Amino acid sequence: MSSNSELSKRRQDAIPAGLGTMHPIFCERAKNAELWDVEGRRFIDFAAGIAVLNTGHLHPRVKAAVSAELEKMSHVCFQVTPYERYVEVAERLNALVPGPTPKKTLLLSSGAEAVENAVKIARAHTGRSGVIAFSGGFHGRTLFALALTGKVVPYKTGFGPLSAEVFHAPFPIDYHGMSVDAALSALDRLFASDLDPARVAAMIVEPVLGEGGFYAAPPEFLQALRRVCDKHEIVLIIDEIQTGFGRTGRMFAIEYADIEPDLMTMAKSLAGGFPLSAVTGKAEIMDGPKPGGLGGTYAGSPISCAAALAAIDVVEEEKLAERALRLGDLIAKRVRALSEEPAGACIGDIRNLGAMAAMELVTDRKTRAPDADLTKAIVQKAAAKGLILLSCGIRGNVVRFLPPLTASDELVNEGLDILRESLLELRA
Repeated sequence: MSSNSELSKRRQDAIPAGLGTMHPIFCERAKNAELWDVEGRRFIDFAAGIAVLNTGHLHPRVKAAVSAELEKMSHVCFQVTPYERYVEVAERLNALVPGPTPKKTLLLSSGAEAVENAVKIARAHTGRSGVIAFSGGFHGRTLFALALTGKVVPYKTGFGPLSAEVFHAPFPIDYHGMSVDAALSALDRLFASDLDPARVAAMIVEPVLGEGGFYAAPPEFLQALRRVCDKHEIVLIIDEIQTGFGRTGRMFAIEYADIEPDLMTMAKSLAGGFPLSAVTGKAEIMDGPKPGGLGGTYAGSPISCAAALAAIDVVEEEKLAERALRLGDLIAKRVRALSEEPAGACIGDIRNLGAMAAMELVTDRKTRAPDADLTKAIVQKAAAKGLILLSCGIRGNVVRFLPPLTASDELVNEGLDILRESLLELRA
Protein backbone atom coordinates (compact mmCIF):
# COMPACT_ATOMS: atom_id res chain seq x y z
CA MET A 1 0.00 0.00 0.00
CA SER A 2 1.23 3.52 -0.78
CA SER A 3 2.42 5.84 1.96
CA ASN A 4 1.35 9.43 2.51
CA SER A 5 4.73 10.68 1.31
CA GLU A 6 4.60 8.56 -1.85
CA LEU A 7 1.08 9.74 -2.63
CA SER A 8 2.08 13.35 -1.96
CA LYS A 9 4.81 13.02 -4.59
CA ARG A 10 2.40 11.45 -7.08
CA ARG A 11 -0.13 14.18 -6.33
CA GLN A 12 2.46 16.88 -6.96
CA ASP A 13 3.32 15.39 -10.34
CA ALA A 14 -0.26 14.71 -11.45
CA ILE A 15 -2.43 17.49 -9.99
CA PRO A 16 -2.12 21.29 -10.44
CA ALA A 17 -0.72 23.38 -7.60
CA GLY A 18 -3.88 25.51 -7.57
CA LEU A 19 -5.81 22.64 -6.00
CA GLY A 20 -4.58 23.10 -2.45
CA THR A 21 -4.89 20.54 0.33
CA MET A 22 -4.96 21.27 4.05
CA HIS A 23 -3.13 18.13 5.15
CA PRO A 24 -0.70 15.67 3.48
CA ILE A 25 -2.89 12.84 4.79
CA PHE A 26 -4.44 10.48 2.27
CA CYS A 27 -7.66 8.99 3.58
CA GLU A 28 -8.19 5.26 3.07
CA ARG A 29 -11.53 4.80 4.87
CA ALA A 30 -13.91 6.65 7.18
CA LYS A 31 -16.80 5.91 9.51
CA ASN A 32 -19.06 8.34 11.37
CA ALA A 33 -16.65 10.92 12.87
CA GLU A 34 -13.36 9.07 12.36
CA LEU A 35 -11.11 8.40 9.42
CA TRP A 36 -8.00 6.32 8.79
CA ASP A 37 -5.17 7.18 6.42
CA VAL A 38 -3.34 4.84 4.04
CA GLU A 39 -0.77 4.13 6.77
CA GLY A 40 -3.45 2.98 9.20
CA ARG A 41 -3.40 6.05 11.46
CA ARG A 42 -6.73 7.08 13.04
CA PHE A 43 -7.99 10.67 13.02
CA ILE A 44 -10.95 12.37 14.67
CA ASP A 45 -12.75 14.38 12.01
CA PHE A 46 -13.70 17.94 12.99
CA ALA A 47 -13.97 18.97 9.32
CA ALA A 48 -16.69 16.62 8.03
CA GLY A 49 -15.63 17.20 4.44
CA ILE A 50 -16.19 20.95 4.99
CA ALA A 51 -19.64 20.57 6.59
CA VAL A 52 -20.83 17.90 4.16
CA LEU A 53 -21.24 15.13 6.70
CA ASN A 54 -23.72 16.27 9.34
CA THR A 55 -24.94 12.65 9.28
CA GLY A 56 -21.38 11.29 9.54
CA HIS A 57 -19.27 9.26 7.16
CA LEU A 58 -21.27 6.44 5.58
CA HIS A 59 -24.35 6.61 7.77
CA PRO A 60 -25.94 3.14 7.50
CA ARG A 61 -29.24 4.51 6.19
CA VAL A 62 -27.57 6.65 3.53
CA LYS A 63 -25.34 3.75 2.50
CA ALA A 64 -28.33 1.41 2.24
CA ALA A 65 -30.33 3.90 0.16
CA VAL A 66 -27.45 4.36 -2.28
CA SER A 67 -26.90 0.61 -2.56
CA ALA A 68 -30.58 0.05 -3.31
CA GLU A 69 -30.62 2.79 -5.97
CA LEU A 70 -27.52 1.34 -7.62
CA GLU A 71 -29.49 -1.83 -8.27
CA LYS A 72 -31.90 0.25 -10.39
CA MET A 73 -29.86 2.91 -12.26
CA SER A 74 -26.80 5.11 -12.09
CA HIS A 75 -27.64 7.92 -14.52
CA VAL A 76 -30.19 8.73 -17.21
CA CYS A 77 -30.35 12.59 -16.99
CA PHE A 78 -33.54 14.13 -15.66
CA GLN A 79 -33.91 16.34 -18.74
CA VAL A 80 -34.08 13.25 -20.95
CA THR A 81 -36.07 10.69 -18.97
CA PRO A 82 -37.11 11.99 -15.54
CA TYR A 83 -37.38 9.81 -12.46
CA GLU A 84 -39.36 9.84 -9.23
CA ARG A 85 -36.45 10.33 -6.82
CA TYR A 86 -35.82 13.84 -8.18
CA VAL A 87 -39.48 14.75 -7.69
CA GLU A 88 -39.44 13.30 -4.17
CA VAL A 89 -36.44 15.38 -3.15
CA ALA A 90 -38.03 18.52 -4.61
CA GLU A 91 -41.25 17.87 -2.73
CA ARG A 92 -39.33 17.30 0.48
CA LEU A 93 -37.34 20.52 0.18
CA ASN A 94 -40.42 22.52 -0.83
CA ALA A 95 -42.00 21.46 2.46
CA LEU A 96 -38.87 22.08 4.57
CA VAL A 97 -37.81 25.54 3.40
CA PRO A 98 -39.32 28.21 5.68
CA GLY A 99 -42.30 30.31 4.70
CA PRO A 100 -45.92 29.83 3.62
CA THR A 101 -45.48 30.71 -0.08
CA PRO A 102 -45.71 27.73 -2.48
CA LYS A 103 -42.24 26.54 -3.44
CA LYS A 104 -40.46 24.79 -6.32
CA THR A 105 -37.01 23.19 -6.39
CA LEU A 106 -34.21 22.83 -8.94
CA LEU A 107 -31.58 20.17 -8.23
CA LEU A 108 -27.95 20.55 -9.29
CA SER A 109 -24.56 19.09 -8.39
CA SER A 110 -22.50 21.65 -6.45
CA GLY A 111 -22.97 24.65 -4.21
CA ALA A 112 -21.47 27.05 -6.74
CA GLU A 113 -23.84 25.68 -9.37
CA ALA A 114 -26.78 26.35 -7.06
CA VAL A 115 -25.62 29.91 -6.43
CA GLU A 116 -25.16 30.70 -10.12
CA ASN A 117 -28.54 29.25 -11.01
CA ALA A 118 -30.20 31.20 -8.19
CA VAL A 119 -28.85 34.40 -9.75
CA LYS A 120 -30.03 33.29 -13.20
CA ILE A 121 -33.50 32.66 -11.81
CA ALA A 122 -33.56 36.05 -10.07
CA ARG A 123 -32.46 37.84 -13.23
CA ALA A 124 -35.04 36.03 -15.35
CA HIS A 125 -37.79 36.87 -12.86
CA THR A 126 -36.91 40.55 -12.41
CA GLY A 127 -35.45 41.47 -15.78
CA ARG A 128 -32.62 43.16 -13.89
CA SER A 129 -28.90 42.42 -13.75
CA GLY A 130 -27.28 43.76 -10.56
CA VAL A 131 -26.42 41.52 -7.61
CA ILE A 132 -25.40 42.51 -4.09
CA ALA A 133 -23.26 40.22 -1.92
CA PHE A 134 -21.51 40.82 1.39
CA SER A 135 -17.93 41.11 2.59
CA GLY A 136 -16.56 37.85 3.89
CA GLY A 137 -19.20 35.78 2.13
CA PHE A 138 -18.21 32.63 0.27
CA HIS A 139 -20.40 31.47 -2.61
CA GLY A 140 -18.11 29.28 -4.69
CA ARG A 141 -15.09 29.14 -7.00
CA THR A 142 -16.69 29.24 -10.47
CA LEU A 143 -16.23 32.58 -12.16
CA PHE A 144 -19.53 34.28 -11.34
CA ALA A 145 -19.72 32.74 -7.85
CA LEU A 146 -16.19 34.00 -7.35
CA ALA A 147 -17.31 37.54 -8.11
CA LEU A 148 -19.89 37.16 -5.33
CA THR A 149 -17.34 35.80 -2.86
CA GLY A 150 -16.04 38.43 -0.47
CA LYS A 151 -12.48 37.22 0.05
CA VAL A 152 -9.59 37.92 -2.33
CA VAL A 153 -6.72 35.59 -1.33
CA PRO A 154 -6.54 32.84 -2.45
CA TYR A 155 -9.87 32.70 -4.29
CA LYS A 156 -9.75 35.72 -6.61
CA THR A 157 -6.02 36.17 -7.08
CA GLY A 158 -5.07 35.93 -10.75
CA PHE A 159 -8.57 35.22 -12.05
CA GLY A 160 -9.76 38.67 -13.10
CA PRO A 161 -11.51 40.41 -14.60
CA LEU A 162 -14.47 39.10 -12.66
CA SER A 163 -18.10 39.33 -13.68
CA ALA A 164 -19.63 42.78 -13.81
CA GLU A 165 -22.77 44.00 -12.02
CA VAL A 166 -21.69 42.53 -8.66
CA PHE A 167 -21.47 44.87 -5.67
CA HIS A 168 -20.37 44.19 -2.08
CA ALA A 169 -21.73 45.64 1.14
CA PRO A 170 -20.35 45.17 4.68
CA PHE A 171 -21.45 42.19 6.77
CA PRO A 172 -22.11 43.14 10.41
CA ILE A 173 -19.44 41.79 12.78
CA ASP A 174 -19.47 43.43 16.21
CA TYR A 175 -16.11 41.87 17.14
CA HIS A 176 -14.53 43.86 14.31
CA GLY A 177 -16.47 47.06 14.91
CA MET A 178 -19.12 46.70 12.20
CA SER A 179 -22.54 47.05 13.80
CA VAL A 180 -25.87 46.26 12.19
CA ASP A 181 -26.66 49.97 11.91
CA ALA A 182 -23.30 50.68 10.28
CA ALA A 183 -23.73 47.83 7.80
CA LEU A 184 -27.21 48.99 6.84
CA SER A 185 -26.00 52.59 6.49
CA ALA A 186 -23.30 51.37 4.11
CA LEU A 187 -25.96 49.60 2.06
CA ASP A 188 -27.91 52.86 1.88
CA ARG A 189 -24.76 54.64 0.67
CA LEU A 190 -24.26 51.98 -1.99
CA PHE A 191 -27.75 52.67 -3.29
CA ALA A 192 -27.19 56.42 -3.15
CA SER A 193 -23.77 56.56 -4.81
CA ASP A 194 -23.15 53.50 -6.99
CA LEU A 195 -26.21 51.38 -7.64
CA ASP A 196 -29.81 52.23 -8.40
CA PRO A 197 -31.87 49.62 -6.50
CA ALA A 198 -34.13 49.42 -9.56
CA ARG A 199 -31.19 47.69 -11.32
CA VAL A 200 -30.75 45.03 -8.63
CA ALA A 201 -32.03 41.54 -9.37
CA ALA A 202 -30.86 39.84 -6.19
CA MET A 203 -29.16 40.14 -2.86
CA ILE A 204 -27.33 37.04 -1.57
CA VAL A 205 -26.24 36.48 2.04
CA GLU A 206 -25.11 33.67 4.30
CA PRO A 207 -26.98 33.68 7.64
CA VAL A 208 -23.64 32.62 9.15
CA LEU A 209 -20.45 33.40 7.28
CA GLY A 210 -18.75 30.10 6.51
CA GLU A 211 -15.32 30.57 4.97
CA GLY A 212 -15.57 34.19 6.18
CA GLY A 213 -15.10 33.20 9.83
CA PHE A 214 -18.30 31.74 11.34
CA TYR A 215 -19.87 35.08 12.22
CA ALA A 216 -23.66 34.84 12.61
CA ALA A 217 -25.75 37.62 11.10
CA PRO A 218 -27.93 39.15 13.82
CA PRO A 219 -31.62 38.43 13.18
CA GLU A 220 -32.39 42.14 12.98
CA PHE A 221 -29.92 42.50 10.10
CA LEU A 222 -31.55 39.73 8.08
CA GLN A 223 -34.98 41.13 8.87
CA ALA A 224 -33.83 44.54 7.64
CA LEU A 225 -32.56 42.99 4.39
CA ARG A 226 -35.96 41.37 3.93
CA ARG A 227 -37.62 44.80 4.25
CA VAL A 228 -35.13 46.41 1.83
CA CYS A 229 -35.71 43.67 -0.73
CA ASP A 230 -39.47 43.92 -0.38
CA LYS A 231 -39.33 47.70 -0.82
CA HIS A 232 -37.28 47.54 -4.02
CA GLU A 233 -38.65 44.22 -5.39
CA ILE A 234 -35.23 42.58 -5.08
CA VAL A 235 -34.97 38.78 -4.81
CA LEU A 236 -33.47 37.79 -1.44
CA ILE A 237 -31.26 34.70 -1.78
CA ILE A 238 -30.29 32.98 1.46
CA ASP A 239 -27.19 30.82 1.07
CA GLU A 240 -27.60 27.83 3.42
CA ILE A 241 -24.97 25.69 1.74
CA GLN A 242 -22.84 25.35 4.88
CA THR A 243 -25.45 26.17 7.52
CA GLY A 244 -28.26 23.85 6.41
CA PHE A 245 -29.63 20.53 7.61
CA GLY A 246 -29.32 20.89 11.36
CA ARG A 247 -25.82 22.30 11.71
CA THR A 248 -26.86 25.47 13.57
CA GLY A 249 -29.51 23.89 15.80
CA ARG A 250 -32.34 24.48 13.35
CA MET A 251 -32.97 22.76 10.04
CA PHE A 252 -31.88 26.07 8.45
CA ALA A 253 -30.12 28.99 10.11
CA ILE A 254 -32.52 31.52 8.59
CA GLU A 255 -35.19 30.20 10.95
CA TYR A 256 -33.54 32.21 13.75
CA ALA A 257 -34.49 35.40 11.89
CA ASP A 258 -38.05 34.22 11.22
CA ILE A 259 -38.14 35.49 7.64
CA GLU A 260 -39.03 33.79 4.37
CA PRO A 261 -36.32 33.74 1.68
CA ASP A 262 -37.30 34.29 -1.92
CA LEU A 263 -34.72 31.70 -2.95
CA MET A 264 -32.50 29.41 -0.88
CA THR A 265 -29.35 27.60 -1.99
CA MET A 266 -28.42 24.28 -0.39
CA ALA A 267 -25.71 21.65 -0.88
CA LYS A 268 -23.07 20.03 1.39
CA SER A 269 -25.02 17.99 3.99
CA LEU A 270 -28.11 17.74 1.77
CA ALA A 271 -27.11 14.28 0.52
CA GLY A 272 -24.98 12.84 3.32
CA GLY A 273 -21.72 12.83 1.39
CA PHE A 274 -22.94 12.58 -2.20
CA PRO A 275 -22.83 15.48 -4.69
CA LEU A 276 -26.17 17.27 -4.76
CA SER A 277 -27.27 20.88 -4.49
CA ALA A 278 -30.57 22.69 -4.74
CA VAL A 279 -32.26 26.00 -5.30
CA THR A 280 -35.63 26.12 -3.58
CA GLY A 281 -37.79 29.20 -3.77
CA LYS A 282 -41.11 30.84 -4.29
CA ALA A 283 -42.83 29.11 -7.19
CA GLU A 284 -43.53 32.32 -9.12
CA ILE A 285 -39.85 33.29 -9.02
CA MET A 286 -38.60 29.78 -9.78
CA ASP A 287 -40.77 29.72 -12.92
CA GLY A 288 -39.03 32.83 -14.32
CA PRO A 289 -36.61 31.05 -16.69
CA LYS A 290 -38.10 29.53 -19.83
CA PRO A 291 -37.96 25.75 -20.45
CA GLY A 292 -34.40 24.71 -21.26
CA GLY A 293 -32.89 27.64 -19.37
CA LEU A 294 -32.06 25.50 -16.34
CA GLY A 295 -30.46 22.08 -15.96
CA GLY A 296 -27.24 20.13 -16.09
CA THR A 297 -26.16 16.70 -17.28
CA TYR A 298 -25.52 15.26 -13.82
CA ALA A 299 -27.88 17.58 -11.95
CA GLY A 300 -30.09 15.71 -9.50
CA SER A 301 -28.30 12.37 -9.90
CA PRO A 302 -30.60 9.49 -8.92
CA ILE A 303 -27.89 8.14 -6.62
CA SER A 304 -27.55 11.49 -4.85
CA CYS A 305 -31.32 11.90 -4.67
CA ALA A 306 -31.63 8.56 -2.90
CA ALA A 307 -28.89 9.61 -0.51
CA ALA A 308 -30.61 12.95 0.15
CA LEU A 309 -33.94 11.37 1.05
CA ALA A 310 -32.19 9.09 3.54
CA ALA A 311 -30.03 11.89 4.94
CA ILE A 312 -33.02 14.17 5.53
CA ASP A 313 -34.76 11.28 7.32
CA VAL A 314 -31.71 10.86 9.55
CA VAL A 315 -31.56 14.58 10.39
CA GLU A 316 -35.22 14.58 11.36
CA GLU A 317 -35.60 11.20 13.04
CA GLU A 318 -32.32 11.29 14.97
CA LYS A 319 -33.06 14.90 15.97
CA LEU A 320 -29.68 16.13 14.77
CA ALA A 321 -30.66 19.80 15.05
CA GLU A 322 -31.23 19.29 18.78
CA ARG A 323 -27.99 17.34 18.93
CA ALA A 324 -26.22 20.30 17.29
CA LEU A 325 -27.28 22.57 20.16
CA ARG A 326 -25.82 20.21 22.75
CA LEU A 327 -22.68 19.65 20.72
CA GLY A 328 -22.16 23.37 20.22
CA ASP A 329 -22.55 24.00 23.95
CA LEU A 330 -19.96 21.31 24.69
CA ILE A 331 -17.43 22.75 22.25
CA ALA A 332 -17.94 26.35 23.41
CA LYS A 333 -17.65 25.36 27.08
CA ARG A 334 -14.40 23.47 26.53
CA VAL A 335 -12.84 26.22 24.40
CA ARG A 336 -13.95 28.87 26.87
CA ALA A 337 -12.21 26.96 29.66
CA LEU A 338 -9.09 26.74 27.51
CA SER A 339 -9.19 30.50 26.92
CA GLU A 340 -8.95 31.04 30.68
CA GLU A 341 -5.67 29.14 30.91
CA PRO A 342 -2.42 31.10 30.43
CA ALA A 343 -1.79 29.41 27.07
CA GLY A 344 -5.30 30.39 25.98
CA ALA A 345 -4.66 34.14 26.11
CA CYS A 346 -4.41 33.99 22.30
CA ILE A 347 -8.10 33.09 22.03
CA GLY A 348 -9.77 36.42 21.36
CA ASP A 349 -13.31 35.26 20.63
CA ILE A 350 -15.38 32.10 20.92
CA ARG A 351 -18.65 31.83 19.05
CA ASN A 352 -21.13 29.26 17.96
CA LEU A 353 -24.59 28.90 16.52
CA GLY A 354 -25.43 25.32 17.31
CA ALA A 355 -22.53 23.12 16.23
CA MET A 356 -21.15 25.73 13.85
CA ALA A 357 -18.43 26.80 16.27
CA ALA A 358 -15.16 28.72 16.06
CA MET A 359 -12.38 30.34 18.01
CA GLU A 360 -10.55 33.42 16.75
CA LEU A 361 -6.84 33.67 17.52
CA VAL A 362 -5.16 37.02 18.18
CA THR A 363 -1.77 38.34 19.20
CA ASP A 364 -3.42 40.69 21.70
CA ARG A 365 -6.97 40.60 23.07
CA LYS A 366 -7.13 44.38 23.32
CA THR A 367 -6.04 45.21 19.79
CA ARG A 368 -7.59 41.98 18.39
CA ALA A 369 -4.73 41.75 15.90
CA PRO A 370 -5.03 38.43 14.02
CA ASP A 371 -2.59 35.58 14.58
CA ALA A 372 -2.76 33.65 11.32
CA ASP A 373 0.59 31.93 11.93
CA LEU A 374 -0.56 30.41 15.20
CA THR A 375 -3.80 29.34 13.54
CA LYS A 376 -1.90 27.43 10.85
CA ALA A 377 0.37 25.91 13.46
CA ILE A 378 -2.52 24.65 15.58
CA VAL A 379 -4.22 23.05 12.59
CA GLN A 380 -1.01 21.24 11.65
CA LYS A 381 -0.06 20.28 15.21
CA ALA A 382 -3.53 18.87 15.86
CA ALA A 383 -3.36 16.80 12.67
CA ALA A 384 -0.02 15.34 13.78
CA LYS A 385 -1.78 14.28 16.99
CA GLY A 386 -4.82 12.80 15.23
CA LEU A 387 -7.37 15.63 14.92
CA ILE A 388 -8.50 17.09 11.60
CA LEU A 389 -9.31 20.80 11.87
CA LEU A 390 -9.98 23.60 9.38
CA SER A 391 -9.11 27.28 9.50
CA CYS A 392 -11.10 30.11 7.95
CA GLY A 393 -11.69 33.86 8.08
CA ILE A 394 -10.69 36.78 5.90
CA ARG A 395 -7.64 37.27 8.11
CA GLY A 396 -6.87 33.54 8.31
CA ASN A 397 -7.01 33.45 12.10
CA VAL A 398 -10.14 31.40 12.86
CA VAL A 399 -10.22 27.72 13.78
CA ARG A 400 -13.61 26.23 12.96
CA PHE A 401 -15.21 23.13 14.45
CA LEU A 402 -17.46 21.04 12.21
CA PRO A 403 -17.69 17.54 13.69
CA PRO A 404 -20.44 15.32 12.32
CA LEU A 405 -23.59 15.81 14.37
CA THR A 406 -23.58 12.05 14.93
CA ALA A 407 -20.26 12.20 16.83
CA SER A 408 -20.43 11.07 20.45
CA ASP A 409 -19.60 13.37 23.35
CA GLU A 410 -16.72 11.03 24.19
CA LEU A 411 -15.19 11.39 20.74
CA VAL A 412 -15.69 15.17 20.66
CA ASN A 413 -14.05 15.52 24.07
CA GLU A 414 -11.14 13.39 22.85
CA GLY A 415 -10.73 15.77 19.92
CA LEU A 416 -10.90 18.82 22.18
CA ASP A 417 -8.26 17.25 24.44
CA ILE A 418 -5.98 17.08 21.38
CA LEU A 419 -6.74 20.72 20.62
CA ARG A 420 -5.77 21.72 24.14
CA GLU A 421 -2.55 19.66 24.03
CA SER A 422 -1.63 21.21 20.71
CA LEU A 423 -2.14 24.77 21.94
CA LEU A 424 -0.24 24.13 25.20
CA GLU A 425 2.74 22.74 23.28
CA LEU A 426 2.80 25.63 20.83
CA ARG A 427 2.49 28.24 23.58
CA ALA A 428 4.97 26.63 25.98
